[in-house]
Amino acid sequence: MAYLSIPSVDRLTASLKELLARAKEIKPDGGIESALTAPSFHGDVEIIIKQAEGGVTVNPQDHYAALETACRNIFYELLASTSIQDPSFGQIWDLLDIVSVLSDIPLCEPGLVFWLVEELLDSQTIDGCRIVFDYLDSRRERLTAKNFKQKQLIILRACNELLRRLSRAEDTVFCGRVFIFMFQSFPLGDRSSVNLRGEYHVENITAFEREPLKDEDESGSVMDVDQETDPVEKEKTPVVDPPTATDTNQETETSQPAEITAKSVKFDAADETSKETQPKPESEPEPDPETLYPIFWSLQDVFSQPIRLFESQFFSSFKSGLDLTLRKFKAVQQQQQSRCTSKTPFEAHRPLKRKRADTDQSEQPQDLASSFNPRYLTSRDLFSLELSDLAFRRHILVQALILIDFLLSLTPKAKKKLESTSNKSVLYAYTLPDEEIAWATTTRTEIATYLQQGQEGKFYYRMVDTVLSRDKNWVHWKAEGCPLIGQPPISAPSFLESQRGAVKASASRRIRPSPIGSLDLAFLSNTGEEGQAMGLEKLKEKGRYELPRVEDFKGPIMEDEFDLEMAREEKEKEEVGVRKASKMWRALRIASKSKLNLFDKIEDGGNLAVLWNPLTPEKPVEAEVKDDDKGDENEMAKKTELDGESSAEKETQEAEKENQTVQVNGVKEEDVSMMEPEPSGSVGAVEVT
Repeated sequence: MAYLSIPSVDRLTASLKELLARAKEIKPDGGIESALTAPSFHGDVEIIIKQAEGGVTVNPQDHYAALETACRNIFYELLASTSIQDPSFGQIWDLLDIVSVLSDIPLCEPGLVFWLVEELLDSQTIDGCRIVFDYLDSRRERLTAKNFKQKQLIILRACNELLRRLSRAEDTVFCGRVFIFMFQSFPLGDRSSVNLRGEYHVENITAFEREPLKDEDESGSVMDVDQETDPVEKEKTPVVDPPTATDTNQETETSQPAEITAKSVKFDAADETSKETQPKPESEPEPDPETLYPIFWSLQDVFSQPIRLFESQFFSSFKSGLDLTLRKFKAVQQQQQSRCTSKTPFEAHRPLKRKRADTDQSEQPQDLASSFNPRYLTSRDLFSLELSDLAFRRHILVQALILIDFLLSLTPKAKKKLESTSNKSVLYAYTLPDEEIAWATTTRTEIATYLQQGQEGKFYYRMVDTVLSRDKNWVHWKAEGCPLIGQPPISAPSFLESQRGAVKASASRRIRPSPIGSLDLAFLSNTGEEGQAMGLEKLKEKGRYELPRVEDFKGPIMEDEFDLEMAREEKEKEEVGVRKASKMWRALRIASKSKLNLFDKIEDGGNLAVLWNPLTPEKPVEAEVKDDDKGDENEMAKKTELDGESSAEKETQEAEKENQTVQVNGVKEEDVSMMEPEPSGSVGAVEVT
């Protein structure tokens, strides 16, 4: 290819070819794995490029344009002459590495390497693009380390253009690689992939058959013909069952057409037996697939535009449709479980089929894990087969979970948490009524219970619930206006300081002479003055290990009694009373070993003088006896004295009475004695008186 000759471009082209020749010497195999860096050329890249300028000062923009032109000339020449499968195509990988080194110096545009990669992707087939992405995956960290702001738009444009070319059904893994490359290249808080306005994908329209086909209505199906037959012939007519998951797998293996499979006729006695064992619904009948078909696929319109539910008519139709769908899913699962558990004797004698079933069951978890359908077919003939597919049912219920979580975010309690957010475009004025809140909560519980059933159901639901819970955090982050998630890098002094602290914390430490919290025992070696025990000798005093005597508590108790009398405040009296009670209790405890017989003389523990009396236990008893004898003698003497005094008083009182009687009669005793003769024996009486 002939190019317009420009001196500066020609010189730079020659310099780049020289670098490519040296790169071939460094990496002769031309593979992708080993990357070329500036040290690989021993720092000669910048020297060779500057020598091409001839020592002339050039405008940086002119130099960038000339170098870009030289790189494109070599790139187009190599791309036109070699295939991506040839080993010589390694020169393009070397050229991209050299351009990456030049953009880091910088001697060219930072986004030049991705411009070349974008054109390389446009020129290759899908298989060739996979090889190009092998190169990008191996150089991702290096290509995005510097000047990422100048490169991010080119990366985004190239990846989106490639995704438009890929089929999500056939190139699923490759699409995942492209998405992972973008996620790893862009920062976590980048707004390039955030739907800030909360717009919905309204272009995603699910087309399905709104009405049955006319030819089917006119001609009728096999079941319609069977229903028109006589009752006698009806018993001989084969029964057409909706296919199960096992039937679906077997039909897929034999690669039969979907229409023939859906209308295939079976003469298996096991089907009749399984029908008998199927549990019948108690309250509501099982929805018919023909009736459920338009209701089921109309749910996709609500899934793509959830704000339709703000209108009551759409909400009521959505509720009824989702309830019918969930009821049908439960019935299909019960049918499949009954078919698996019930085995007739005829099935038991078929070892080959049983072995095949065991093989299918062992491979079923792997099939469920690898099954991916970006867009399900909506044909009416395939609807029964799709209902029997567990992956299909789970996919629909996950869509329902996402929508129900959206509805539950419109409750008053949930909206209160987002009142202080700044992005009002994702906040809605509609508030979910209490009746709809109860329905949404109940339906979500039913769906969660259903997803946990079956093989690996617990793990599947835990994965879905984890993704949905994390998505709530992203929604809250978007409602806050997408604040920065990344933190600024740590400065070098802070890093070094933390590094020293970590080394110091993890270093082996010497044992301290005295551990933290221990008592300093240096006082044991101290020596005091003469006559004073210090150190270890002080610990040997008898008062440290011998029990005190009862008499030792006498002084402290009396001091406490004095303090108790002098105390004025209640708090002080309480403290002194506690000290006194403690000492009295210790004194009684010690006295209980030797003076237990004296405890009867202590009145309620109030007077402990008996305990520290110096008398021995025998002498106090004799003294008490003598005191008792002396007391008795004194009492007798007092009694006799009182009796003598009382008798003398009585005699004087009688004598006075007699004298009074004599005077009252007017006659004195002397006159009586003179008038009457003195009888014999009256001398004693006179003498007595």
